[in-house]
Amino acid sequence: MCAPDCSRSSRWSRAAPATRPRVRAAAESERLARDLDDPALLAHALSAVFMQSFHRCGLARERDSIGQEVLALASRHALVNFEVLGHLIRMQALGGLGRFGDADREADAVAALGARHERPLVAPFVEWYRAMRRAADGTPWAEAESGFRAAARSLEGSGMPGVDRGILPLAVLCLRVWQRRPITVDPDTDWGPYEPWARPLLLLADDRPEQAAAAARSLPDPPADHLAEALWALAATAAVAVDDTALMRRSHDALAPAAGQIAGASSGLLTVGPVDHYLALLSDALG
Repeated sequence: MCAPDCSRSSRWSRAAPATRPRVRAAAESERLARDLDDPALLAHALSAVFMQSFHRCGLARERDSIGQEVLALASRHALVNFEVLGHLIRMQALGGLGRFGDADREADAVAALGARHERPLVAPFVEWYRAMRRAADGTPWAEAESGFRAAARSLEGSGMPGVDRGILPLAVLCLRVWQRRPITVDPDTDWGPYEPWARPLLLLADDRPEQAAAAARSLPDPPADHLAEALWALAATAAVAVDDTALMRRSHDALAPAAGQIAGASSGLLTVGPVDHYLALLSDALG
């Protein structure tokens, strides 16, 4: 889930396979916009840089810096859509950094801005953030799950078709993995694009360890997007459970740059707990 109007603000794709050229192209668009001294153009360019700031784990600080500049530009030049975007970028990035007090202030600010300027897409983003925030605070799992289900209902009729596909079950799975609660297996659940990273844990929960090990061996790297850290944390959990050394090493290498951050929280949608927990789990298992 990206910020409202970001698809209009930029044609860049976060999850594109050719990540490095797109990162360079976004940086070049930023340089050109600065040379032209055009605030609106620079805000567009910075939104492109933001969209390409998921090429590896652990870039929440960089995204917060982008959000700060977008906000400053938007405030000085009355660019309301970019003011919304800047607050949302900061809300998500600060959540990933575990700075929830600051993230709460961004959530309050963008909620007020969305109401004042009639931006209906803002409310679901804020509701998802608040649900994630409660989960990150260690709210009892049943109450936290209820928050995620309420947030999912907020997407109904929001004009963002397909955004929620698989997000609710993924949020619940992440919560249960982190809080070490039983994982329930419902064959009718639509996991959407997240099914490969859920499958090994679901097979383990269904007492099918051989199939779980096979699913872990064939697990691809997550897309380079806002949920990569959460999906790597699920991969790490499965790797340790089935004793897959290769996947453990891949997960550790991917998550290491995000040490000290909160896995998944930069999405503003869900969390699977501190990255450091998974790094320690992997280090112990790898000896």
